[in-house]
Amino acid sequence: MKISAEFDARLKRLQPAEKVRVLVLLEAPPARRGASRKETLDAVQQWAGPALAAIDAILSDRRGRRLADAPNALGAVPVEATRDGLQALATSDYVKAILEDQPISLLR
Repeated sequence: MKISAEFDARLKRLQPAEKVRVLVLLEAPPARRGASRKETLDAVQQWAGPALAAIDAILSDRRGRRLADAPNALGAVPVEATRDGLQALATSDYVKAILEDQPISLLR
């Protein structure tokens, strides 16, 4: 399952045109042992070209959009999409998981 049951339950309560911000984790190639952070990032970004094109096609058909030009070093891309757009992304072989983008707060 690429979308958690809890997040899926929240998505079902959205109106069809409502958008939510998420992190799409790409099925990235395995990191090369001993590679520097820059080498790893370059490899992920090079590999991500076809994945991003597929994600953009899915999102454009469903009023969504990608919020970053490239994935980060972990292969995550922020996206804004409707419930239908997220469900379509979940069917892509390029997508490993879809995570709800949540604010970070400090522990007190």
